[in-house]
Amino acid sequence: MPDTRYVAAPASIELDVQGMTCASCVARVEKVLRKVPGVIDASVNLATERATVHADAPFAEAAIAAIRKAGYEAAIHREDDGGAKAGRAHRDGIEVVLAAALTAPLVLPMLAHAAGSPWMLPGWVQLALAAPVQFIFGWRFYVAGWKALRAGTGNMDLLVALGTSAAFALSVYLLAMRGGTEHRYFEASAVVITLVRLGKWLEARAKHQTVRAIEALAALRPESARLVENGLEREVPIAMVKMGDLVAVLPGERIPVDGKIVEGSTQADESLITGESIPVAKGPGARVTGGSVNGEGRIVARTTAVGAESTLARIIRHVETAQAAKAPIQRLVDRVSAVFVPVIIAIALGTFIAWGLAGGNWETATLNAVAVLVIACPCALGLATPTAIMAGTGLAARYGILIKDAQALEIAHRVRVVAFDKTGTLTEGKPRLVAVLPASATPQEIVRLAAALQAGSEHPLAKAVVDDAQSQSLAIPASHDVRSVAGRGVEGRVEERQLALASDRWAEELHASGRAALAADATRLQGEGRTVSWLVDRGDETKALGLLAFGDAVKPGAAALIARLKDRGIHTALITGDNHGAGAAAAAALGIDEVRSQVLPEEKAAVIAELRERHGVVAMVGDGINDAPALAAADVSIAMGTGTDVAMHTAGITLMRGDPMLVADALDISRRTYAKIRQNLFWAFIYNLVGVPLAAFGLLSPVIAGAAMAFSSVSVVANALLLRRWAPRR
Repeated sequence: MPDTRYVAAPASIELDVQGMTCASCVARVEKVLRKVPGVIDASVNLATERATVHADAPFAEAAIAAIRKAGYEAAIHREDDGGAKAGRAHRDGIEVVLAAALTAPLVLPMLAHAAGSPWMLPGWVQLALAAPVQFIFGWRFYVAGWKALRAGTGNMDLLVALGTSAAFALSVYLLAMRGGTEHRYFEASAVVITLVRLGKWLEARAKHQTVRAIEALAALRPESARLVENGLEREVPIAMVKMGDLVAVLPGERIPVDGKIVEGSTQADESLITGESIPVAKGPGARVTGGSVNGEGRIVARTTAVGAESTLARIIRHVETAQAAKAPIQRLVDRVSAVFVPVIIAIALGTFIAWGLAGGNWETATLNAVAVLVIACPCALGLATPTAIMAGTGLAARYGILIKDAQALEIAHRVRVVAFDKTGTLTEGKPRLVAVLPASATPQEIVRLAAALQAGSEHPLAKAVVDDAQSQSLAIPASHDVRSVAGRGVEGRVEERQLALASDRWAEELHASGRAALAADATRLQGEGRTVSWLVDRGDETKALGLLAFGDAVKPGAAALIARLKDRGIHTALITGDNHGAGAAAAAALGIDEVRSQVLPEEKAAVIAELRERHGVVAMVGDGINDAPALAAADVSIAMGTGTDVAMHTAGITLMRGDPMLVADALDISRRTYAKIRQNLFWAFIYNLVGVPLAAFGLLSPVIAGAAMAFSSVSVVANALLLRRWAPRR
């Protein structure tokens, strides 16, 4: 019995749906799900055979019941159903072979006749061979077609059942009326069923290839961990590991959890998670990711995330979500599929009547109507978009590009301008303190007080100040009531003094005295690309205690990225909260077209809107909390995986490592995936636009129509799989 427990509201659930064969089935399942009380929206993916349902009330039992009433089977999605699918595929393969064995003797006389050696099997032998194919191996078409008909709709199975039944019935009628060994049309019905079954089997095998990237990621999950307790190690199931537990990992083992190293050092192979081909050095304090492979050293890590909250689990979840979602272009397919089957049945009926009345040959009329029913396959339409998206998102994940929604994948190919944050995005994000200039305090005093304000911050500039204070062995005093002022700096109380570590803009707004003496130095440092901060005493008299200047190296590959974007005619912009000098110096070094400096977080969205108005579709690349408004405002948002969780949650695309070239790779995989979607939809539409009229005018036999129908679905999936040949350009 499937698990049909209620899901508490608000909720989202995934259902495995069996029995769908074409785009019409998808439309039918979505329609019935949306009628379930409490359901807000539902999206069904033919390629994954899965429905994603969102509701504001308990709905699981009702949703499953509605799907079953519509003629399909449904159950709550389980991760471990791969074995069942493999078993079904194996049984389908055996049935295809048996059907082909029975069909072959029916086809051989046709081939012999074409070779100039006419002969024919007795009619009763033809019937004996065709009947098992029609009613045993073709029984699934009757069942699914009847369920669709009973539900007031139509699908591919109904078309196949009607077409092959007409050919089989005509053959039986002719055999009963004329007898003998004359040519009948048993081979037409048998070949159509065999070819359709073969096509669906090949299609299922090909679809399995599109999810291999997800399977490869899922296979990285270790089943056990080496738990360290009271100095002793014991192996336990991974489900028993909790946050804060210590886990030992031996050389060559796969790291079981996300954690932070507390003992030992090693090289970690993170290639299957981040796409980074070179092992990464890890020592005490470094973070490790579950699923990566430990190198040559034994390490002990303190667990920071387990289960569904681990990095690997989140990657898999995001990719599956993107694969299950519908791209905007799919709406066209949905509209077509809603009327496809009724229209085809009407065309087939019209073909039958027209040929019968015009020529008086109802035998020919029947065969032409059968050809119309058989060749009109909505399968290719239903598979065109989801298979390409599955292949594209899976391939991207393999190279460290996490695409979290199908809309981002579809829009990214139209990007005309890419806007970048500076620190941590185009620069290393590891600035160092390069100059301390005093105004009314000693350099050591300035560093000591600034470090006190920044001691609890994860900001790169804060770490640079604290690291410098520690390198000088300065005693860092306690701070109180510290708060961050977005886009401006930080303030708090240190040794009974109200202090602020302020950006150049904020220091000017505070009208801090003493800045004039250092103005020339500040301008010079900014011109050299340095980031300048002012330590300000906000006591009775607001005055500058001194100036701190930070330097940050440009990331390797950043200049090559900008050049690559320019080659594609993409405009580039730098949006930074840093001073004009630092922004201009970075832009000049990298060849960026446009610079916006001293931009506050809340102002970045307005800059994005302006860029969109001037250039078109905008992509924003950032890594920090202050980038979240711009990421949300952009048409396509790209977050560096080395940045904050806020940025990554806001973004539609996350780069799992800090390599700038992944930005161009993400746009490239989007362009190629969208091209595959367009190619698939073109062939799916053109196939029906050309094939149906040919069949209606008597230019296609049912056998050829059946072969063409089977080929159409397989070709769409195979075309999507060609994406797997893509690799990042370096």
